[in-house]
Amino acid sequence: MLNFRNRRRGGAMPAGRPAVRGVALIEVLVALLIFMFGILGLVGLQAALTRAQTSGKFRVDAAFLAEEYVGTLWGDKANVGTYVITSGSCATTANQICVDWVSKVANRLPAGTAVVTVGASGDVSITITWTVPSEGTHKYETSASILSADA
Repeated sequence: MLNFRNRRRGGAMPAGRPAVRGVALIEVLVALLIFMFGILGLVGLQAALTRAQTSGKFRVDAAFLAEEYVGTLWGDKANVGTYVITSGSCATTANQICVDWVSKVANRLPAGTAVVTVGASGDVSITITWTVPSEGTHKYETSASILSADA
């Protein structure tokens, strides 16, 4: 039987014993490196999905708020002119529905503002803007004809 101490001192290698040691450790380190990149990719994907979901929610909220306001205008056709919004505030503060809706836009959307114009023929244009810090400013626009058709 060969003495393993001889091998360290320059002696012959024992039969059946590999000359390279530590290969398993290198394989484990490479596997951990691949696993780490996979986990980082999943974290990045999760962050992108969260951003997309938040952006989509803001777009849906803006569309819902605009349609809600159009519904309010349909319900009060006689006073459509009091629902005009310029520079983010109602034309007349006596219209509490308008004031509440402007507040709702500001609360649901980050830095949310709205502009509502009413034409002489009853055409209403609603523009809602909001600003997400990491994405910039977004805008939702819609229009409806309030006075020209009967519902």
